[in-house]
Amino acid sequence: MTATGTYSPAPGAAPLGRMIAAQAALETRMLLRNGEQLLLTVVIPTLLLVLFSSVDIVDTGEGRAVDFLAPGVLALAVMSTAFTGQAIATGFERRYGVLKRLAASPLPRWGLMTAKTLSVLVTEVLQIVLLTVIAFALGWSPRGNPLTVLLLLVLGTAAFSGLGLLMAGTLKAEATLAAANLVFLLLLVGGGVVVPLDKFPEAAQAVLGLLPISALSGGLRDVLQDGAGMPWADLGVLAAWAAAGLAAAGRFFRWE
Repeated sequence: MTATGTYSPAPGAAPLGRMIAAQAALETRMLLRNGEQLLLTVVIPTLLLVLFSSVDIVDTGEGRAVDFLAPGVLALAVMSTAFTGQAIATGFERRYGVLKRLAASPLPRWGLMTAKTLSVLVTEVLQIVLLTVIAFALGWSPRGNPLTVLLLLVLGTAAFSGLGLLMAGTLKAEATLAAANLVFLLLLVGGGVVVPLDKFPEAAQAVLGLLPISALSGGLRDVLQDGAGMPWADLGVLAAWAAAGLAAAGRFFRWE
């Protein structure tokens, strides 16, 4: 304290950008240290990619199995982090009062959600790099425009983040844990990740095709496997889910 009675350095909150960056780094470290989250985000997608690419279990059509599976597994990685992992972690933070205390800090609530989103994106980058390296080792030959792939991944992340935050902010933590894992398993089987949608009855295909995981895996597959242009229909489905999920999460999310 100086002679004039003022403190040096002056007390107060850090710049907003620094607070968000620090919270995002903390969220990322916590996620990567959690064994259950690593199982969902790294181990399961990697095992599925290696197993189904090496063993002829599912008929993936003409060409190498890895060319069909790699886009679907990338979509699964996005879902596991942005939806399942985020829903479970945020649900228990809400139960134990962590979110309530953070909401009383200088970091605004929207800043906390931004930090969580940045943490998801950092984790997804690590996932995608790892899975891409493994897929290349298995003989993957991707095609298409990388910018189109990036747009699909960003919209997919937004869609799953909104749904994950909606679930975490409205259900009890135990219910979120059960529901998020159940949805993960159901979408893994019925979302075109490892089983082509054309293997399902025609009536079911129309419904399953509207799911965000189906739009993301289908769009990525059209671009990376078939070299297609902009998959507008899949982008439209993802944008609709993103808008609806984020709007509902912002409206109904409870911090206590």
